[in-house]
Amino acid sequence: MEKSTHQNRTARIKGKLEPYFYLLPTVALMALLLFVPIFLVISYSFYDNVIINDNPVWVGFENYATVLGDAIFVKSMKNTAIFVVLNVIFHLLIGMGFALMVNAKSLGPRPKAFFRIIYMLPWMFNATVIAILWKLLLNGSGVINYLLTTFHITEIPLEWLSDRSAALWVLTFINIWAGYPFYMISTLAGLQGIPDSLYESASIDGANGLQKFWHITLPQLRPILISIAMLDFIWTTQNFSLIWLLTAGGPAHATEMMSTYVYKTAFQSYQYSLASAAAVIILIACVILAIFYVRSQTRNDE
Repeated sequence: MEKSTHQNRTARIKGKLEPYFYLLPTVALMALLLFVPIFLVISYSFYDNVIINDNPVWVGFENYATVLGDAIFVKSMKNTAIFVVLNVIFHLLIGMGFALMVNAKSLGPRPKAFFRIIYMLPWMFNATVIAILWKLLLNGSGVINYLLTTFHITEIPLEWLSDRSAALWVLTFINIWAGYPFYMISTLAGLQGIPDSLYESASIDGANGLQKFWHITLPQLRPILISIAMLDFIWTTQNFSLIWLLTAGGPAHATEMMSTYVYKTAFQSYQYSLASAAAVIILIACVILAIFYVRSQTRNDE
């Protein structure tokens, strides 16, 4: 009897632990590829002469004070804030506008399919292709300057990516162009999930198009819009490849972002401790945004 009870207890414990054994390889891989590098970067931020020196020196929060006191890093924070906020706002407006257009009942199946393909094109290119495409378009002898000079909008060709006063806005515009399809696809999926009966009931009550949009469409899309906006905040904050390929943070740090600052500090100046401190600051900002994202998702599930 005791032996049978012991076997049942063992079987129950084994049953409870079995799912964790299946998860163990994934957890171990995540620990190796994700948590270990994060731990190393955080630890490097509290030392001086790391990686290139076998005897790093503990300096506490000195690296953070140095980074936060660096005028270039402060400028990169301001540029990143402008870049991220404008991208999220215009991604939202343009993506929703195109989604509403493509979802319109007045369009037939073929025009809808055509416009969906056209509007999704920017999302099909990787950062390298986008950078080459826009560098050719914005070149001194490129198509855009040709049109501007032909129609006498400007007298001389403009150096869009070399002008300190214009480079950040041009870079922001390009990233908006490259990223709005994600919003469009997500919003379109949300629009197609709204029951037609809600709009029919509103029509019976005498609601016009604007009232339907404000009281039905927006409330129904709110969970999706909040989720993709928070994801876009995180992704745009970490954006590096397109910025580096187009301007590399120039000219004269006019488009310097936090991501390019970390790269230059680590791999051009070889100040890995300062780069680690800057990376931890970015990590903290992204973690805060991730917490808000998870909380919004939890509310939606409830």
